[in-house]
Amino acid sequence: MTVKDILAAKGRAVITTTPDTPLLEAMALLIDHAISCLPVENEQNELIGIVSDKDIFRCAFKQPDNFTRHQVKDVMTTDLTVGLETDEVGYVAGIMTNNRIRHVPIVDGKRIVGLISAGDIVKTRMQDFEVENRYLREYIQRKYPG
Repeated sequence: MTVKDILAAKGRAVITTTPDTPLLEAMALLIDHAISCLPVENEQNELIGIVSDKDIFRCAFKQPDNFTRHQVKDVMTTDLTVGLETDEVGYVAGIMTNNRIRHVPIVDGKRIVGLISAGDIVKTRMQDFEVENRYLREYIQRKYPG
């Protein structure tokens, strides 16, 4: 199964932000959309970073007095690990595990075309296991000729 298959099932809509967005506004986006990260785009709609809920919480904890003055660009990650639609799901899962990250932006050139989370991968794997489990159960119960 490829990343493209997951994106087709979950949808390609991605909520993004800009580097100049105040952290309070970014936090509101995360809460309003029940998500845990925001890809960061420049004026040309090119992916330039990612900001997670943990990045924002870390800033709020370390600098509580100055927190409201910070913008996304102050805490975002710019050294990105990205994936392609043609990548195998197992490969992306390995990237997440090896890099200890929860999200992988999916790009076409410099533009984001989707976002895969660890939860998306778990959900996909669970569905695969359920189908295989059902097939094996029915095979054992001799519901299939053979």
